[in-house]
Amino acid sequence: MRKILVVTTLLLLAACQQETQTNATVSDTGTTQTSTTTVTATMPQIDTAATAEATRDAADAARDAAHKTGTALEEAGKKIQEKTDTSNTTKTDTH
Repeated sequence: MRKILVVTTLLLLAACQQETQTNATVSDTGTTQTSTTTVTATMPQIDTAATAEATRDAADAARDAAHKTGTALEEAGKKIQEKTDTSNTTKTDTH
């Protein structure tokens, strides 16, 4: 999905690099004057190596965060088990 979005964005940016406008005027005497203006925008080059590295870094950070969250939950579960002594509990029938 991200690759499609990046490719689409690049195509849109490439398509918007140049704009041409033509104006034609006719005077009272019948003389026609035409002027054309072209505006070209210089688009910066994308460093694909840096983009790929940033993507890998983001994926690594997400993986590390998920691992740390899992570890924290596991440690919390162990502490709960340590504080909950199930050997001295007796069942009480409420019926």
